[in-house]
Amino acid sequence: MRRQPPPDITPDILLRAYSIGLFPMAESEDDDRLFWVEPQERGVFPLDGLAISHSLAKTVRSDRFAVTCDMDFDGVIEGCAHADGRGSTWINQRIRTLYRQLFDLGCVHTIECRREGRLVGGLYGVSLGATFFGESMFHLETNASKVALVHLVGRLRAGSYALLDTQFVTPHLASLGAVAVSRAEYRTLLAAAIAQHGDFYRAPREMTGAQALALAMARS
Repeated sequence: MRRQPPPDITPDILLRAYSIGLFPMAESEDDDRLFWVEPQERGVFPLDGLAISHSLAKTVRSDRFAVTCDMDFDGVIEGCAHADGRGSTWINQRIRTLYRQLFDLGCVHTIECRREGRLVGGLYGVSLGATFFGESMFHLETNASKVALVHLVGRLRAGSYALLDTQFVTPHLASLGAVAVSRAEYRTLLAAAIAQHGDFYRAPREMTGAQALALAMARS
């Protein structure tokens, strides 16, 4: 479902929209207009249900990628917009500006994966209460975005988050454990999670793969 947003979205309006289940998108990078989206079915990752294959676990433990958080918002959002051979993107300039403002306010977080100093994967999303709203991820090297996701889930579990929102469920996300819930069920989950407090920095800003994997796979 789409709704037209007010002409001038502020960071505060954007956070209030997230708190009731809405998020913004654009038709294309060249279209300055935005619209609110509230899917009939919402994608979520059960935080204790991330599907980590043996090969992915081995890659995470190997520390092939140097993983950090909140170190390169501009690089991550640029990667999400244009990496992976994407011919078009919904990330327009208004999206970049708004989420940069939220990043500066501490309400948007990034996970970066680097290889030999080069940014090769990552993700970003909005943090509100004990909910993390995943916005987008990218990779330039195999498994880089999956490693970022493992580090994110480990961080969220360490920080007592209750909900990881993926917006939609794609075959790729489903293979990693994402599931679809109804709009009504999502609203119930969101209301409960928003009322709690998640600490994105309870885990160290830089973790080894073994540390992130242990947190992501720990029993509830």
